[in-house]
Amino acid sequence: MSEYAWSSENGRCQAAGAAAAWPETVRSLPVGTSITGEVIGRQPFGVFLSVDGWPEAVGLARVDRMPRCMELPPVGQLVTGEVVWHAEHNHQVGIVLREWAEHEDLLPRFVERVGQTVTGRVTKIAPIGFFVRMADCVEGLVPLTEPVADIAKSVREGQTVWVRVVAVDLERTRVVLAAESVA
Repeated sequence: MSEYAWSSENGRCQAAGAAAAWPETVRSLPVGTSITGEVIGRQPFGVFLSVDGWPEAVGLARVDRMPRCMELPPVGQLVTGEVVWHAEHNHQVGIVLREWAEHEDLLPRFVERVGQTVTGRVTKIAPIGFFVRMADCVEGLVPLTEPVADIAKSVREGQTVWVRVVAVDLERTRVVLAAESVA
């Protein structure tokens, strides 16, 4: 099976009675309701859920609510979340997954650290430089300032390095770093 699948590809079609059950679904699952469900389909825009206790209800957790460093849960995984909207035109219940809602975005903390030196691990070496993870879900780029062959000699993936935070762009979620020293 590919990484992405519609719920019908996993043998989980939306029940034929979804339209008839919609008013009761909305009444019983108002915004703010905690839910548990099984992932029954994955698409680039999010995951479909079979909401426990409501066989007619299909939940959708969209990627616009997913922290940028997390991944979609796989088909078959049990998840918990909260109802955040209802879409009558396709009888879907919008869900924000609890794991996503409880995840703290640490990037804003690095705005205050511009000019400071921090440690991190090299996660990738690329033609444009190398990437360093400084915290959970916070990576920055040390741009290429010397030939790639020289970078490969001085750093390797997994290595701990000291970097200076040069700039943080919250809107584009980018961090620019400067190499200080290799640990």
